Amino acid sequence: MRIAYPFSAIVGQDEMKHALLVAAIDPGVGGVMIFGDRGTGKSTAVRALPGVLPAMRVTRGCRYGCDPAANGSRCEECRRRSDDGAAVRHDRIAVPVVNLPLGATEDRVVGALDLERALSKGEKHFEPGLLAKANRGFLYVDEVNLLEDHLVDLLLDVAASGENLVEREGLSVRHPARFVLVGSGNPEEGELRPQLLDRFGLSVEVTTPSDVAERVEVVRRRDAFDRDPAAFAARFRDDDDALRRKLARAIARLDAVTVSDEALALASTLCVALGTDGLRGELTLIRAARATAALDGARAVGAAQLRRVATSALRHRLRRSPLDESSATARVTRAVAEVLGA
Repeated sequence: MRIAYPFSAIVGQDEMKHALLVAAIDPGVGGVMIFGDRGTGKSTAVRALPGVLPAMRVTRGCRYGCDPAANGSRCEECRRRSDDGAAVRHDRIAVPVVNLPLGATEDRVVGALDLERALSKGEKHFEPGLLAKANRGFLYVDEVNLLEDHLVDLLLDVAASGENLVEREGLSVRHPARFVLVGSGNPEEGELRPQLLDRFGLSVEVTTPSDVAERVEVVRRRDAFDRDPAAFAARFRDDDDALRRKLARAIARLDAVTVSDEALALASTLCVALGTDGLRGELTLIRAARATAALDGARAVGAAQLRRVATSALRHRLRRSPLDESSATARVTRAVAEVLGA
């Protein structure tokens, strides 16, 4: 089994790591888009994420990983067993983090008829695709800005509905497909379609570190991992375990975190100052701030939590202004200082 680089061993890139943890605490935030230079740890962070995620409960024998406690979002097979009065058993498994390669066919993504079974036994059997494997987990697309348009449209439809509907070869299958979409890309290699970018709750920018000491530590750790992955992972196992417990506590207390009218007013004032379109920015900002408060152990959302997530929640929702050539990040930073204070 291949050993992943430990999440706790990643040097710097705090905004990216925090955005991924926020999405793990509250998948309703809407996913994470990571823009940045090549070789800055984007894929490494996503692949390391399973090592710190608390295990989840799934219905035993379910091909889609249905939640045994969720009555409204289950596959047809689980609903049928429930209607028949069968006892619901469950297992605990690692949260799936599924990679969607750029060259994947539509059948591999959505699922298709099992041709071997159809030819050998004459049975129509649906073979789940990547969307089924990613249900209740993470779906990762590296270089998402290079993804084919028909797959982009497909992801938009499924992300909006939370279900995957497959109708082909006489089959009609519907199953839950709720996942956190994580994309990464280099802006120099192509822009992301606005429709898809808007679907990401958080947008993160990562850059090559300029601090010599930080660069040295990155190289030192990566070299140690490449030479002996098992020993290196053991060095950071306690840190990953501690972070996993912290995430579990944050998920458990998330619903108890309150958002005052004052916090709502601050979020709205910030979005008005930036001229964001619609209300999706405010909703994402509040959800991300609530997840941050849960991670901090706070009982309520305050200015500190809003300040922490404002840039990642709003930088990709700004209109281009011919009178302001500042970067989106600079504009959000300036507005945050004016509305929320330094």
